Amino acid sequence: MQADISAYLPFLLGLMATGVVSGVAAGLLGIGGGAIIVPALSNALLLMGYEPEVVMHVAVGTSLAVIIPTGFVSARSHYRRGALDIDRLKLWVPFIVAGTLIGGLMAGLYSGNVLRVIFATMSFLIAANIVFSLQSRLMGHLRESKASNRAIAFIVGYVSALMGIGGGSLSVPSMVAFGASMHRAVGTSAALGVAIAISGTIGFIVSGWGASSRPPLSFGYVNLPALLSIAVMAALCAPIGAALAHRLDQKALKYVFAAFLILVGLNMLWKVLAI
Repeated sequence: MQADISAYLPFLLGLMATGVVSGVAAGLLGIGGGAIIVPALSNALLLMGYEPEVVMHVAVGTSLAVIIPTGFVSARSHYRRGALDIDRLKLWVPFIVAGTLIGGLMAGLYSGNVLRVIFATMSFLIAANIVFSLQSRLMGHLRESKASNRAIAFIVGYVSALMGIGGGSLSVPSMVAFGASMHRAVGTSAALGVAIAISGTIGFIVSGWGASSRPPLSFGYVNLPALLSIAVMAALCAPIGAALAHRLDQKALKYVFAAFLILVGLNMLWKVLAI
């Protein structure tokens, strides 16, 4: 038994380290940390010998579950600094929840490599959008349109479910395009991430119920040991990232965000080619 536990120790330590980094990223960038958790967890499960087809689904589903406590702690930290747009939350939440739930329920229809390609492609597009302000040019005149806000919220929810993220990499630039400051967009995105995570987790539990070759102690596509290992450290470290976010100017925050997404996208494409 001792040998079995020691064999899993590097895996657990790696997940805890992932929790630290994802928690800081959640507070700093208004994301749930999924862009870190998904590649880290999928790589770890592949190294442990689990099937490539189920690994990505488990990584995405577990990532969404982790984002629930991470996003809550991060949102609370931003709320205390006055960086939450309550009116936008009320407008976006019902549609972002609907999109996420549908995305989570449909996740089982996609292969692991399809999810990886979606993840990488969206990461590159979002990074380009942040650097070149493409969305602001195309959507800036729609900032007062409630229908446009609702449509974007639904799209953010759907894509976030397939990527296993809290939606910050999509909702932050969208809110900036609609006229919000970067700091306020980051804070509001953290709160939206909680809604995305809850509905997305439900979708992945349902769509993965009874799926074969899952790691032990998994509910649908949500793995409990990974969830607990990452979530505890992420929730503890999210306030650190929130404090850092309010010390950086908006331009610096945008470029940090874009560089981060490019690295994540490259990592996902590498996994597609390697498998």
